Amino acid sequence: MPRHDFRHVKTWVFDLDNTLYPPSARLFDQIEAKMTDWVMARLQVGREHADQLRRHYWALYGTTLAGLMAEHDIAPGDYLAAVHDIDFSPLLPDPVLAARLAALPGRRIVHTNADAAYARRVLKARGLHDLFDAIYGVEETLFRPKPAREAFDAVLAADGLDPGAAAMFEDDPRNLAVPHALGMRTVHIAPQRLEAPHIHHHAEDLSEFLARLVES
Repeated sequence: MPRHDFRHVKTWVFDLDNTLYPPSARLFDQIEAKMTDWVMARLQVGREHADQLRRHYWALYGTTLAGLMAEHDIAPGDYLAAVHDIDFSPLLPDPVLAARLAALPGRRIVHTNADAAYARRVLKARGLHDLFDAIYGVEETLFRPKPAREAFDAVLAADGLDPGAAAMFEDDPRNLAVPHALGMRTVHIAPQRLEAPHIHHHAEDLSEFLARLVES
């Protein structure tokens, strides 16, 4: 991983779930169960159908919420509060990751398809809450989620960042296509490498990748 590939970066953009904490925390297992429960109750369907709808909307719209808003005109507030009412105890503070994030030159921001309140709880549990200059939740993008171009445009406008001097770290490869097209350096955080033209770098572990950027 050539360090010089990131010498121009002045803004570091991080996804939240399964990026700033490891997938082994299985936080999203809890959230997906809450999503299915919510769909069952709201749409009055069985669990299997609700789970199918959850997956279908995620694939088609980027998030289950976006699908529910588009096809069932639901208000997002109650949904977000319900699905993020989870146990955060699997998240552990990571002082090593915190130090490596703090060593990055320039601004550090979070861009997540969750809401900002949930993001702050995750960051606090990880000991990362004082490290970011801004947190952009889905409410900041008028509930238009990644991978939609409108979501990224909203964050770019709100933050005033130059995509040509930014890097994006993300576990969902779909969400790196637009950043790549905008001129951002893209890093896919996942256990397995995915070869794709819109992915510049792959990392199994975010902290180890950052170590190669900030440590001599």
